[in-house]
Amino acid sequence: MERPAAPAAHAAAEIRLTITSPERMRELGRRLAGLLRAGDLVMLSGELGAGKTTLTRGLGEGLGVRGAVTSPTFVIARVHPSLGDGPPLVHVDAYRLGGGLDEMEDLDLDVSLPDSVIVVEWGEGKVEELTEDRLQVVIHRAVGDTTDEVRHVTLTGLGERWAEAGLGTLAG
Repeated sequence: MERPAAPAAHAAAEIRLTITSPERMRELGRRLAGLLRAGDLVMLSGELGAGKTTLTRGLGEGLGVRGAVTSPTFVIARVHPSLGDGPPLVHVDAYRLGGGLDEMEDLDLDVSLPDSVIVVEWGEGKVEELTEDRLQVVIHRAVGDTTDEVRHVTLTGLGERWAEAGLGTLAG
């Protein structure tokens, strides 16, 4: 008996950008919001102060959600309902969570995912099991005593959802 063919693997879609200021990081978030839809998981990684929350503020503006987007470090997660007909934004900060998805289970992200855009700061190794289709955003900045505002951002779309999502449009 023949086994069914495995689904075709999708190559990761990737784009690299240089961002020169916090306002440009917010603008990237606003532009990225135009590509997002309900069911999208965005994982943000980067050093403290890299701009993860600044990018998420721009996402919130672009998605047209209610409430000021601030770091949810101490509350772990905030839900920002849409002011229009778009999806709500669920903003999670997993920095203080040591375990994987099991420790995050109380947040019910798997329940929220189909109807929301979920953004998880510090989510590596913790939320990948939610879906094969996700956008990983890595923000690099100069570390140490510096006033350098330049950030190098790598966006990698994984899975069928991101194969042709148009990440290249963010470079313009």
